[in-house]
This record gives sequence, C-alpha cells and structure tokens, in this order.
Amino acid sequence: MTFLEYVLIGYFVGILTTAPVGPVNIMAIQHAVHGGFRQGVYVGLGAVIADTIFAAAAIFGVSAVTSFVEGQFDLIEVVGGAVLIIFGIRIWNTHPHLDDDGKGRERGFIGDAAAAFFMAITNPGAVLAFIAIFGALGDFMPAHGDHLGALVMVAGVTGGATSWWVMVCATVSHFRGRIDDHWLDRANHIAGVLLVAFGGLIYLKLALDLIL
Repeated sequence: MTFLEYVLIGYFVGILTTAPVGPVNIMAIQHAVHGGFRQGVYVGLGAVIADTIFAAAAIFGVSAVTSFVEGQFDLIEVVGGAVLIIFGIRIWNTHPHLDDDGKGRERGFIGDAAAAFFMAITNPGAVLAFIAIFGALGDFMPAHGDHLGALVMVAGVTGGATSWWVMVCATVSHFRGRIDDHWLDRANHIAGVLLVAFGGLIYLKLALDLIL
C-alpha cells in the first residue's frame, strides 16, 4: 500500500474514533458555544494528543505482532467487528447533555487542552476502540517493520481528529443558539451508525473471502 492510502485510512479512523459525543466533545461544544471557535479548538487539541498516543500504541502494537498472528487475522477481524458493532450500539443509546454550568471556561489554552487530554487519556474505551479498529484492518495495516508507514498512518489519525474538532467548533460557534441535547443525540446516532456499518463491512469482507 502507498503512504497516501495509509494517510487516508488513518484520517478516516481519526474521525471515526473522535466523532462519538462523550465528555470531551461536550466540553469542546460548551467552550465553543460560550467562548467561540478558538476556545473549543483548544479543548480539541488536548484530545488530539491523547488520540495520537492511543493510535501510535495500537498501530505499532498491532504491526509488531503481525508476523506472529498471520494465521489469526480472521479471528481478529471477527472480534474487532463485534467490538465495533457493540460500541456503535452503545453510542447510539447514549444521551449526552449540554449543561450550561459556566465553569472552567477561563483557563486559557494550557488549562483547556490539559483538562481535555487527561479526560481523554483516562478513557479505557478509547484505546479499546483503536485496538479493535486497527486489529481488524488486516492487510490494510503497515507490514511488520514498516515504521515509516505506521508513522504516516498515525499522522493520518492526528489529521482526522484535528479536522473533526475544527469542523465541530466552527459549526457550533456559527450556530451557537441552535445547539441543544437533540443535536447531540443526532450526532451520536450518526457516529453509532458509522461504527456499526464499519463492523458490518468487516463481516461482509470475511463472507466474500469465504465465498471467493
């Protein structure tokens, strides 16, 4: 595979893992609503750092053991697909709330980014999601020893996550008065459908491999 393909895969994964509306998304939306675009992005950048660490650990970890589990890709994909579908259903059923408590919006760049980073880095579900996704990619992952390819894919994840935060904060700051809990529910429904669809595609690929 080419570096461009690795970047695009990482970019999609970065968006997919960042989109579900959890505590960090709520925090970023709150800051964008009350402090504008820049304040929301500050929060997002802290989460991007955590996502980059998770992605690097998952990508290099999966790549490192690839040569030892070449015969287990089907099992990995089955488990990974199931995890994604379960996560997607859970995200669909999550109902986040945008509480207007007015707290913590004057910390500045360092404080906002640090708060988001620690909130994201202590979320065990995030690292499981990265491991499930990258473990299920199989042949679309960089080969064992292809460190440059792995770094390029990590960069793609960082770019995807950053793009998501920029898009969300720009949208929220533009439509401040229209953001409510129903909007957050719709966002989670979209993210849940994407995760379930991605898990379903993994099973479709497995079925086609068996048929062909």
